[in-house]
Amino acid sequence: MVAQFSAVVTTGIYCRPGCSANPDPGNVRGFPLAAAAEAAGYRACLRCRPYRWGAPPLQGVPKVVLRALEAVVGGALDSQNEAELGRRMGISGRHLRRQFQEHLGVTPDQLARSQRAHFARRLLDDTDLTVIDVALAAGFGSARQMNRVFLDVFRATPKVLRAKRRSSDRLAADGGLVLRLPVSGPLNWEAMLGYLRGRVIPGVEAVSESTYRRTALIEGDPAVLELELAASDTVLLRAHLPHWGGLMAIVSRARRIFSLDSDVASAEELMRQDQRLAHLVARFPGLRPLGAWDPFEIGVRAIVGQQVTVAGANTLTARIVECHGIPVPGLTQLGLSHLFPSAEKLVDADLEAGGIPKGRADAIRAFATAVARHELHLEARGRLEEFAAEISAIKGLGPWTAQYLALRLGEPDAFPASDLGLRRALSGEPRGVANPAVAARVAEGWRPFRGFAAMHLWTAGSRT
Repeated sequence: MVAQFSAVVTTGIYCRPGCSANPDPGNVRGFPLAAAAEAAGYRACLRCRPYRWGAPPLQGVPKVVLRALEAVVGGALDSQNEAELGRRMGISGRHLRRQFQEHLGVTPDQLARSQRAHFARRLLDDTDLTVIDVALAAGFGSARQMNRVFLDVFRATPKVLRAKRRSSDRLAADGGLVLRLPVSGPLNWEAMLGYLRGRVIPGVEAVSESTYRRTALIEGDPAVLELELAASDTVLLRAHLPHWGGLMAIVSRARRIFSLDSDVASAEELMRQDQRLAHLVARFPGLRPLGAWDPFEIGVRAIVGQQVTVAGANTLTARIVECHGIPVPGLTQLGLSHLFPSAEKLVDADLEAGGIPKGRADAIRAFATAVARHELHLEARGRLEEFAAEISAIKGLGPWTAQYLALRLGEPDAFPASDLGLRRALSGEPRGVANPAVAARVAEGWRPFRGFAAMHLWTAGSRT
């Protein structure tokens, strides 16, 4: 168990890394998560306020635990119990609890409760939402339930803590609900925004000089999300929502778009040891693999992009959205117009009428069918090799699509070795193209962060 938070036995308080408090080392206990410190009876420091920050990247923790942790943070236990989450991860609920307690020092249920409390506390600080609306947005059943949890976690009621918030915390908004998303490690916003700018799905996404915008379907109703960099360690999310329910899950998904929780420090340390990548890390520090808001959307975009240019894929995807997406009026000033079509909508869609070649149209329909029938679970991925095999088993999808999709869904070691851009970058010659086997062999030395290497190679290639 790697300690990320420090708790002081004599005061009953825990702190985040870098807090100016200076306790006697003999009185300090380490915890990997804030939730683990709270489960042991400690409360958050009022000076460094650890509840305002996500957990630093965890090392030495089994992937199944990390995937389950990601699911819990994303709100999985709002709609299922530990046993159901365990089955989703391919293990029993009891084994999942044991693994969490061994590696994280907390059970999944305890982590979920802590996440809700921390999220609610940030809403009390940053917004003017009523206490009742905060309780709903954070996933509590009632304001009374939130009161009980706050007394246990923070030793004070929500009303008392709202009264004590710092004046600098409140975010003034001229439209939408504005929330701070803390960033773990350096973030190369400009380079990542540039990557997205060249691959936006017209109507669904838009990228301005400094802001990423997109439409989203929230519990059956359309919404708009805007993300922009506020400081080196903070991204601002402006959410235009139809209602506050499920807000914590929305924030978790928004964080994935720019991979705000990825272990960029460890990845860059590894890449600096290879002369092919060292100069790229120096050129693009803080660059991370782009994530995704909607896994199905990214899967369709990947299939459309098979064997065509980026510009060509953008054009074809725009036609799918125009023909089969859901129009959302009143968003033209934001560069948005549609929700991306659902898997159910594309199962029998006439994609060829929009110019999609028949082979790719068949592959999209097969992919949509697997998702719509719940035969393919994009949110509950297994190991990379298993996920890639599952995707490749769908007719019309191959290793490139599987690896690219895994990369955009948060797998840091995914590497589409057959990608033409990567093969050119790895050839060692201005006009050379390495074969996929050579590219895969070279990338072996970059495990478990091959996805970071791919992002650096793509970004460098697009700017040469």
